[in-house]
Amino acid sequence: MTADRYTGPIIDSHIHLFDASRPEGIPWPEQGHPLHGAALPDTYWQLVQSHPIIGAIVVEASPWRRDNHWLLATLRQSPRLLGFVGNLSPLDAAFHQDLGVLETEPLFLGLRYGNLWQRDLLDDQSRPGFIDAMRRLAASGRTLDSANPDPRLIKGLLRLTDAVPTLRIVVDHLPNAAVPEGQLAEFQRDVFALAERPNVYAKLAEIPQHTAGKLVTDPEFYRHRLAYLWEAFGEHRCFFGSDWPNSDSIADFDSTLQLVRQSVADKPVSVQEKFFLHNVGNAYSLPAFPEPN
Repeated sequence: MTADRYTGPIIDSHIHLFDASRPEGIPWPEQGHPLHGAALPDTYWQLVQSHPIIGAIVVEASPWRRDNHWLLATLRQSPRLLGFVGNLSPLDAAFHQDLGVLETEPLFLGLRYGNLWQRDLLDDQSRPGFIDAMRRLAASGRTLDSANPDPRLIKGLLRLTDAVPTLRIVVDHLPNAAVPEGQLAEFQRDVFALAERPNVYAKLAEIPQHTAGKLVTDPEFYRHRLAYLWEAFGEHRCFFGSDWPNSDSIADFDSTLQLVRQSVADKPVSVQEKFFLHNVGNAYSLPAFPEPN
């Protein structure tokens, strides 16, 4: 293990914002959910002030079309929020019109589609208009985030990358993929096949885990779980996301970041720097930061 630890600036590629006090409410977290309430920029920046986080990317927490514009307005009030991944359905008749409006906004980084909001990427891409919508997203220079990976979603992403090879894709939450017993070997083979596509990135969010109701704190546990992802995607296409505030259901922010740091501490410092700072810029076409030596 390296004795050195990267201590430089960090970009958090995955946080969620919402405000249940809005007159229209929010679709998630629902009433009664432990997170129901508000997750807003000021709270996040206060939470991370002891860490060298210089920017964050917001990922949608709502399927409502109008909430893309709520996110945009919220980001404009917090300059350290570098952009957002929004939500439009490629199967919606207004998709191209809505995307035409969003793609004029530099803060708009892409769309999310996967195992949430009753969607099924594998089935849905065979429906009329879906692939054309993905080609339009690719032509706009934006990225597609997936959501909540399982074996079916990875197969859907494989098919989609065959249909639209120019589309950049970020696979969210791979460390916490839901893989039924007996399917892990096939799932990992499909992940390796997906990683052969150079436009596909792995967002290593949802790393902390509970076992027997307790937070696992052994770094070797996490290194073992992440080893195949590092092998598949390599040092240039893995990057950090906290999943705040959803991560609070597993560990507080300080513990989450500490565990992530420990899980990559066996990598050279230059690789850690790519993971925490540089690779996210390539995934979302952010302004460039100086490359590590």
